[in-house]
Amino acid sequence: MTTDETVVDVSQDWILACAVQQGFMRAPRTVSESYDYSARCRQVRALGGDCYNFIPLEDDRLALVVGDASGKGLAAALMIANVQSSLRTAALFAEDDLAALLQAVNHQAYSSSLANRYATLFYGVFDNTKQTLRYINAGHNPPVVLRRNGSVQSLETSGAPVGMFPDSTYDEKVVELNPGDLVLAYTDGVVEATNQNGEEWGVDGLLKAAGFGAHRSQSAGDLVNFIFHSMDEFSKEHQNDDATLAVVRAI
Repeated sequence: MTTDETVVDVSQDWILACAVQQGFMRAPRTVSESYDYSARCRQVRALGGDCYNFIPLEDDRLALVVGDASGKGLAAALMIANVQSSLRTAALFAEDDLAALLQAVNHQAYSSSLANRYATLFYGVFDNTKQTLRYINAGHNPPVVLRRNGSVQSLETSGAPVGMFPDSTYDEKVVELNPGDLVLAYTDGVVEATNQNGEEWGVDGLLKAAGFGAHRSQSAGDLVNFIFHSMDEFSKEHQNDDATLAVVRAI
């Protein structure tokens, strides 16, 4: 095989890997009558360690996944793909036991990943009938609930990142949601965006943009785009890390 042929084969494999990763994050075609939701992942490289996923469940419930693997590039992409695959499988057997679900994912990630490889992960299940969000946060940036009245609630961590320790345990938490409330889940590339003076956009910047956009009655998709635009205006479109944002609005 010639050098040129080798380059072509590697390039095709890379393109295929990118397509597979984007397929993991493709929004479901199911339209919920109870939630307006959207997300966006913008990576520094063609492959990255961020992920999001929406999983429609029975009884008009919706599961949300947002994760961030350590490192960048191919190694991070493989790690987060492993976590996503494990999560989908575990959800089939432990859908109503979020703690058991994440313990299974953690065990798989730890046993099948290289040393010093791990991923932070937020997994939540929206239940319109009970008007609740049940969630597990494995070392991830705390998502925030932006209430219709302007108050803010953080969804704090309840355990170590998956893949870091073999026997990590996790605690499920529950928060009530009312029509008009927004849930914003993000990776650190969003809040750690910096301007020319080295100042971070931070959670305050995210909340300011989300609050302003929400008052304009934008859809979840428009709100995601508006927040990214606001972040880019602050950082002058200079991106150092993968950035992912998911927005869910209770209807």
